Amino acid sequence: MDYNLTLVTPPAIEPVGLVDAKSYLRIDTTNDVIEDAYVDSLIRVAREFCEDTQHRALITQTWEMGLPGFPLSSSNSLTGDKRGSIIEIPKGRLQTVDSITYKDTAGVVITLTPEVDYAVSNRGILGRVCPPFGKIFPLAILYPLDPVVIKFTCGYGDDAADVPGKVIQAMYMLISHWYENRMVVNDLRGVVPDEITFAVTALLSKDKIPLV
Repeated sequence: MDYNLTLVTPPAIEPVGLVDAKSYLRIDTTNDVIEDAYVDSLIRVAREFCEDTQHRALITQTWEMGLPGFPLSSSNSLTGDKRGSIIEIPKGRLQTVDSITYKDTAGVVITLTPEVDYAVSNRGILGRVCPPFGKIFPLAILYPLDPVVIKFTCGYGDDAADVPGKVIQAMYMLISHWYENRMVVNDLRGVVPDEITFAVTALLSKDKIPLV
C-alpha cells in the first residue's frame, strides 16, 4: 500500500526507564546531568531502532497515514466480501482509529462517520478499516496529494510492562553496546559485534511486521 506516515503524538514514556538502564549498565553515580542525558539518548535511540526494525509502535502513540485515495473495489452484495476494500493500518496493535478524512479538488476536507462510513477491526497484528456492509468508500475526484488521511492510535499500551520482554532485552543490549562503544565499530579495529547483531536480530525478528 502506498502511504505516508506522520507521527502526531510520540510515546509519553520510554519502555526502559533511566534508573533501570543505569542499573543494567552498573552506573552508580547520581545527579550527573550529562551522563543521565547521554543514557536517556541511548534509551530513545534503542527504542527507535527496535520500532524501525519491527515496523511497530511500542508505547502508545498517535500517527496519521496519508493515502493517494480509497480502495476502489466494491463489495460483493451477496456475501458482503470486503477484501478488495480493506485498508490495513500499519505499526501493529491498533488501539483506535481516531478519524478518517478526505480532501476534494476544492480543498474541502470531509470527515467520515465511524460505523456509518467505515468499520474498524483491531484484532490481529494489523488493524483494518473497510466500508460497512452494503457500502463503499466515497467516490470522488480527490486532491492530488495525500487526500485521504487516517489518524490512528497504536502500540502495546501506555506502560513499559505492556512491551514484550524480548524487545526490552534487545533495548538493554543495544544501550549497553552503545554505552561501551562510543565510536564506529568495524573490522579494521578487529572487533565485529556479530554476537550482538545476532542476539538483537533474533529477539526482534519474531514479531517483526513484514512490509508489502
